[in-house]
Amino acid sequence: MPEFDVRVSESRIVHIKVNRGAPCGATWRAAEKIIGATVDDAGTAVGLAVQVYCMADPAGWDTLRGKSPVHIAGDVHRAALNRAVKLFM
Repeated sequence: MPEFDVRVSESRIVHIKVNRGAPCGATWRAAEKIIGATVDDAGTAVGLAVQVYCMADPAGWDTLRGKSPVHIAGDVHRAALNRAVKLFM
């Protein structure tokens, strides 16, 4: 599970540190993209960015979850960022 430390100022992400991320490096690249994002938009933004940089095979459909690995990676990262923001606030 990814793990972030964040700093928020005026409802925007001003700093993010990746404590644990995906082996492919998508977590770190996605984290760079959300600096300056609002707290409300950051979870979705990190999930989408991870999907762009993720190296998982998007064709590998998970029939139990009804999603591809890329979508699951986005969901997991969004949840981790939302948890980090809640800890900050």
